[in-house]
Amino acid sequence: MAHRYWLMKSEPSAFSIQDLRKTRNQTTSWDGVRNFQARNFMRAMKSGDRVLFYHSNADPPAVAGIAEVVKEAYPDDTAFDPKDIHYDPKSTPARPLWDVVDIKLVRIFPVPIPLDRLREVPKLKRMELLRKGSRLSVQPVRPEEWAVVLKLAGS
Repeated sequence: MAHRYWLMKSEPSAFSIQDLRKTRNQTTSWDGVRNFQARNFMRAMKSGDRVLFYHSNADPPAVAGIAEVVKEAYPDDTAFDPKDIHYDPKSTPARPLWDVVDIKLVRIFPVPIPLDRLREVPKLKRMELLRKGSRLSVQPVRPEEWAVVLKLAGS
């Protein structure tokens, strides 16, 4: 089966691609997703799928690099902890509502690709990230869009 492609947004002030580089084995669990559609996309992810790591709420917002899914969806423990900002009293270990996936750094782009640059590329006009009103923190990327973004990154 062919691998799929995704985009995951993170505010660099909360967790940047440079933070991912500093983690043990350059791997982290992607926790705190509290949108059902984004969660469902994470549930569809398979080991080996590739991810565009996107810095949102940055100056400028930009695709900063690539990660890989290394562990498929499993319950997000932060939802069970009343002291955690991602706590959800409706989610229990017996009936978890929220999941995480583990991702591993593949590479950081030498120069991030700014959102405005992506908007200039006709072949990306259908990309979910560029759709008006699109706010999902986890979203699919079509193979042809993936190829264009990698070309922009100089790959």
